[in-house]
Amino acid sequence: MATGTAEVEKFLLELDHPMKTSVERLRHVFLGSVPGLSEGIKWNAPSFVYDGVDRVTFRLAPKGELQLILHRGAKVRADAADFTFADDKGLATWPTSDRGIITLPTLEAAVERESDVLELVQRWVSVS
Repeated sequence: MATGTAEVEKFLLELDHPMKTSVERLRHVFLGSVPGLSEGIKWNAPSFVYDGVDRVTFRLAPKGELQLILHRGAKVRADAADFTFADDKGLATWPTSDRGIITLPTLEAAVERESDVLELVQRWVSVS
């Protein structure tokens, strides 16, 4: 099981956001359920790294909703056009084939979709 970093702990202590409870809850779920996951702060939000590559980053939208950005590193990769990923439950919108956005507008939505989000994140971090 991964452990939290002091940087993220400090960030969360100071976070003033209507979805803070959801951020904390999903963070603990991810760290406790995705072996090899580590965390830090990227784009002014908690972010998760797998095998040395940024893979999932919270986006704390100004509207108060919570988004999870699924990516394969900080830059678009040369193989992006050929990349495919199955999102059978339609949790994310896909602006490109290798960038997904999961939007959770309320705490209730985050709790309701938590197991589906975890399953998607587990699969997402393991693809190259």
